[in-house]
Order: sequence, then C-alpha cells, then structure tokens
Amino acid sequence: MPDTRPPTIDPPAAARWQLRAPPRSPWLHEEVGRRMQERLQWIRLQPRVWADWEPVRGGLQAQRLVAAQYPQAESLVAEPDPIRREVAAREFAKPWWKTWGGGRVRVVDGLADGQAQMLWANMALHPSADPQALIWQWHRALAVDGFLMFSCLGPDSLNELRQVYARHGWPPPAPEFTDMHDWGDMLVHAGFAEPVMDMERLTLTWSDADALLAELRELGANLHPGRFPGLRGKRWRQELRDALTHELAGPDGRLALTFEIIYGHALKPQPRMRLGAESSLSLEDMRSLLRKGGG
Repeated sequence: MPDTRPPTIDPPAAARWQLRAPPRSPWLHEEVGRRMQERLQWIRLQPRVWADWEPVRGGLQAQRLVAAQYPQAESLVAEPDPIRREVAAREFAKPWWKTWGGGRVRVVDGLADGQAQMLWANMALHPSADPQALIWQWHRALAVDGFLMFSCLGPDSLNELRQVYARHGWPPPAPEFTDMHDWGDMLVHAGFAEPVMDMERLTLTWSDADALLAELRELGANLHPGRFPGLRGKRWRQELRDALTHELAGPDGRLALTFEIIYGHALKPQPRMRLGAESSLSLEDMRSLLRKGGG
C-alpha cells in the first residue's frame, strides 16, 4: 500500500500541537460528537466496555451522551497526554450519589488489545501525522466483532479561508484534509471490515474577524509544512483582519466558513491467518483464532 501519511502535515508541528492544544473541548467538536452519537441508534451491538479516545479534546459532553446510551457499560477514557489525563480524572470524579446516566468511567493512559467492544474517536484523525498507525492502534484495542465510530474534518473544510490566502499570495492556512474514500481504504488496510462513510457540511458564522480567529486557534494549529516560516507582525495581522472582514462577510455582515465533517463506522471481523515469510497477530486475535478453530 502506498504511503498513507498526509502529505501536507508537518510531523514536528503535529507533535507540538498535541502537547500544546488547550485541554478543553471546542464547541465544534462537541456539536460533531452530538451528531455522531445520534448515529448510534442504527447500531445493534450493545458494548459491555467502550472506549472514548481523547475526549478532553474530542468532547466531554459527547462522552456523557454516549455513556447515557449505554448505561450498563463500562467507559474507558483514554488520554495518553498526562495533562489532559488529569483534566479527565477531575471531570469524571463524582460522588457516588451522582450519576450522568452512564456506567462506570475509568480514565486510562492507553488501551490493551481487545479491551473494548466499541471505540469512539471524535475529531482525532485529521490532525494526526500518521493516521494509519492510529487506526491500527484502534483496531488492536477492539475485541473481535467490535466496532469503531469516528469523525474528522474533510477536504472541503475552510475552502473560503484558503481562497482568501491564495488571493493575497499567502501560504496555505491549513493542511489538506483526507478524503473519506481514502479513510475507507485505510480502515480496510488496517483490518477493519464493512466501512461506512458519510459526510455533511456545517457553516459557522462570527460577528467579526477576531472572534473567527479565536475559534480557529481553539480548533487547531496550521500544520502545513509550507505555512509561514516565522512570526508575522502587527501590520500583517491587520491585513488579515481586513481581508477576512471584507471577503468572508455574507449579506448579514457575519463572517462564514464551511467545515466538511466526515463520519466513519467499521467493524473488526474475525481475523484470518495470512501466510507469508513473516506473520504477526495481536494476542487477542490469536486467542480468537484458537477459540474458533483458525477461521
């Protein structure tokens, strides 16, 4: 399979953003998580254990919505970053007489092989410098017949902002985001089956350029390797404000940007042994093969 790493994400910049991202859930992430939770009504499997991948950024309110949908299930909150893990631990520490309608919540720094019947990953793929490795990690964490639910930004996101930058001869304001068909190919390559992908476009509006820029900073950093190589001064920032104000305003005067949201669902099937010079299986997959006679 060809290299699936995003060609327009700078790995060092992605690593810095992972460390510096604000330890809170942006409004857009929460809204996408709410919409993704509505899609669970079509899933028949009722997990005993489900895992939420990095919900401090992905959506703490969305985590509670999913927990309420599976009130008998244990929820694993996976936060590899120590700072966000502490935030999650405080968020989910609750007196015994209070509930959020869900089952037990456990905050962990990682997931063991085959630990969950459902893995929930809201808005985590598009800023990853190595999404295929992340998808493999999710696949290992799922039990056989478990399922993955994820969302991310699609390639039509921020087209209006890209056009503003292009007209002024500025470098790209954001990386190019992966198409949903390519996500489907990566899921299959990682061992998932029956991937189902769909998308929708959301338009957000702001009263002025400062409010728009503040929300974009909350959502993420510019990870494009061809971004501005250094800091810009006050003069450029004013030019940017003016450009956004005049070129993004709609009939009502509000500034608008479009976000393409991709939703994905895929199953982890019974593993099949592949013959080759070298073969590897996770411990959970090997146990499943032995239980079912090798498939």
